[in-house]
Amino acid sequence: MTVEGIRVSRGWLALREPADAAARAPGLAERLVERLPATGRRVIHDLACGTGAMGRWLAPRMPGPQHWVVPDRDADLLEVAACDLPGPAADGASVVVETRQSDITRLYPDDLADATLITASALLDLMTGDELAGLIDLCAGSGCPVLLTLSVVGRVELVPADPLDARVAASFDAHQRRVTAGGRLLGPDAVAAAVEGFRRRGAEVLARPSPWRLDAAETDLAAEWLIGWVRAAREQQAELGAEIDGYARRRLAELEAG
Repeated sequence: MTVEGIRVSRGWLALREPADAAARAPGLAERLVERLPATGRRVIHDLACGTGAMGRWLAPRMPGPQHWVVPDRDADLLEVAACDLPGPAADGASVVVETRQSDITRLYPDDLADATLITASALLDLMTGDELAGLIDLCAGSGCPVLLTLSVVGRVELVPADPLDARVAASFDAHQRRVTAGGRLLGPDAVAAAVEGFRRRGAEVLARPSPWRLDAAETDLAAEWLIGWVRAAREQQAELGAEIDGYARRRLAELEAG
């Protein structure tokens, strides 16, 4: 499966977690709380959980006892999720985390039968159309609220502007839509496909922006992001060659200068 072949490091996830938290839409979390049962334990399945950042952000925003089931195929990331636990619930109730090493593209309805809430972060753009359709079917069949966040949408604005910005961005977006052994990735088209897919199943869908806004205080994160962004663009369009190397050097120098 496509998602299975994409690995991320715990270092990268730790570096981006504060920016992710700042970008998340708290209004959606408030709407979720309104839709959850008023009493009883909440069982939250955080699909492809990584190091568990979603739980650390969301659990303290929800009242009541919570049992987080956090599956991921990467045992190294699950080790962090098992140690770096969320704080208590909004009303001080307990929050328990259960890690599971598994491939979320191979879930069955029974795996989510106890779910009160399903969440996922930075996942949709890594999926193929078929994988997303399968995920939508599972989530819709569960009958519970779903919160899907932090997807690439093909919008990057850099200040100051550079003549190569648009070409690099277009090449990166093409890389996000590349064909893999499992099929073509959705990349920046994933959010629109998810909205359409859930609405086709009769679900009410709320979409909110969640942009990273990086300035001189996030130089380390911006540099790591830029390096990965440029690397993917060059992998997609090798003919950019020395031109994109010069672009990367200019941009990194600007970051270093603040």
